[in-house]
Amino acid sequence: MIISTPQFVIDSNVLITAKNSYYAFDLCPSFWNWLVATIHNRQIMIIDRVRDELLAGNDNLANWVRSQVSGLHVPSGDATVVTAFSQMMNWVQQNQMFTNKAKVEFASKADGWIAAYASVNHLTVVTLETFDPNIKVKVKLPNVCRQFNIDYINTFELLRRLGISF
Repeated sequence: MIISTPQFVIDSNVLITAKNSYYAFDLCPSFWNWLVATIHNRQIMIIDRVRDELLAGNDNLANWVRSQVSGLHVPSGDATVVTAFSQMMNWVQQNQMFTNKAKVEFASKADGWIAAYASVNHLTVVTLETFDPNIKVKVKLPNVCRQFNIDYINTFELLRRLGISF
């Protein structure tokens, strides 16, 4: 097995949306096989907090995580990641644009940890969220990425960059 330099860290919404629509397990098993291979060779990273979000479900995606990638997640508790996450949380908390509910939700989800992990490890975030400069009711991952100069792309751009087609 060839170990690649990590390039991407993936948001849970990429996997949830793929499972529920265009890359459903029964329609495109090659997507999931490819994904396992890229996670195994560490080209795409899944942080522990994303794994935990996915395992909270009771569906075939949670089963896939348990059986295919459970031990391949990376920990997000490194001191440098925690420091980056703290800086991001400070920005969110001080930003008057976001509602208190949005701030609490952001603090409890994996998105900030994804951004912090990507920032520290110089990775590109893969998410289906889009930048919205006017949003108040949610702290979107691309908004955090832009604020902290972290590259982000969607699933289809990921596939194009890696030269993958199904």
